[in-house]
Amino acid sequence: MRRLLALLLVLAAALAVPSSSAATGPVALHREGRFLADAQGRVVVLHGVNAVWKRAPYVPPATAAGFTAKDADWIASQGFNVVRMGVIFAGVMPRRGVVDQHYLDRIVAEAKLLTDRKVWVLLDFHQDLYSEKFSGEGFPAWAVDDDGLPTPVNAGFPGNYFQPSTSRAFDNFYANTDGLADLYAKAWRAVAERFRNSSYVLGYDLMNEPWPGTQFATCAQPAGCPVFDQDVLQPVYEKALAGIRSVDRTHLVWIEPQVLFNDGSQTNLNLKGDRIGLSFHQYCTSAGLTHSSGGKATPECGPQGDLVFGNASSVATKNGWATLMTEFGASDDLGDIGRVTTSADKALTGWVYWHYKEWSDPTTESQDSGGQGLFTNDADLRTAKAAKLDLLEVAYVRAYAGTPTATALHGKVLTASWAADPRTGLTEVWVPKRSYPKGYVATVTGGSVVSRPGAQVLLVRAARPGAVTLTVQPR
Repeated sequence: MRRLLALLLVLAAALAVPSSSAATGPVALHREGRFLADAQGRVVVLHGVNAVWKRAPYVPPATAAGFTAKDADWIASQGFNVVRMGVIFAGVMPRRGVVDQHYLDRIVAEAKLLTDRKVWVLLDFHQDLYSEKFSGEGFPAWAVDDDGLPTPVNAGFPGNYFQPSTSRAFDNFYANTDGLADLYAKAWRAVAERFRNSSYVLGYDLMNEPWPGTQFATCAQPAGCPVFDQDVLQPVYEKALAGIRSVDRTHLVWIEPQVLFNDGSQTNLNLKGDRIGLSFHQYCTSAGLTHSSGGKATPECGPQGDLVFGNASSVATKNGWATLMTEFGASDDLGDIGRVTTSADKALTGWVYWHYKEWSDPTTESQDSGGQGLFTNDADLRTAKAAKLDLLEVAYVRAYAGTPTATALHGKVLTASWAADPRTGLTEVWVPKRSYPKGYVATVTGGSVVSRPGAQVLLVRAARPGAVTLTVQPR
């Protein structure tokens, strides 16, 4: 009897204490209003870079000029906490209906270099100009159905969007001709199956810059194109969302508006779900067309950018989406980069710069204005462009223990304010050593600094619920 009683006591104890090997979900972000939040409930702000290899084999080589652990170390060391990583449909499904698991192995390996360093990865089905047939990238050759329409003159990027053939290929995809949209959803399901249990995956960006096909003219207005958005594009997104959600109900799914949103056209998408994000881009139309400065020398860029940020905020609030600006820059135009990052701070949204390296990008038009990458030599991380990095590797609040109300960077002086919720933990601020070589002074009202003096990660504890303000300036 004593032995039986002892056995029962041991069994009861084992049942009462959770096993250390009990299954836990992946580390992921969720939505709090239009903000991203971590498991503690802190609002997370993301600063990072795009990394999209557009040509076969559709993943960067593991070389110095491509992407290795040294690149992941470099990205993390600059304080960047997100990478929008290219996943190309032509690589996922090179043959109709057949998923290439070897390609996904390589994508998983690339992502793991970043997630192991707690850098969030946003998986991006990237396309420009639909496919390589139209001098772009994205869709495999078998998925090109242009009804034999012509491409009279190869106008490159973005000119080939206006070709009858390119627009018809988009039309047929959206119409699910020959099951194309169904197979696109199948490809997304295969990607989600590989990442559903992965930590530090920000989610799935369903399609880069969707072109409205032959309906593009209806979208070229401030109100946008409700018929295209709701009757043509949204059903494709719903198919892809359903495919992902059939295997992964944890990670966020990000949708992009039709591409003219970048220029101030509103989106009328209204996709529903509790883990949906709006992935949007901000490029100045006139600067892009003329390869001129998008900064102070092009005054119309500011109002256009404000319109884009305003549209993103209003539609995200209306639909209950998180927001993230996932592209901007694409040149060495420092005025433009500073303009957009300042606007993002004002809008309280994170950003992802285009692009990490040049990678012989075939479709980024503004290469002509000085280069899109962060390095003068992709194979040498010591060749980082210092002036550009000064605008991107900056002090910022990475996690607010509460709700942010304002943030701004004036030179090297960071100011931020938030409505504190001490129950969620500590506010975390990245303070790069390159910007503060002699250290910094942090001034807090409504709380106190609890990290060691000069720490690269500054930690603030709120005294109580309520307003907290922070100023960080060079010593």
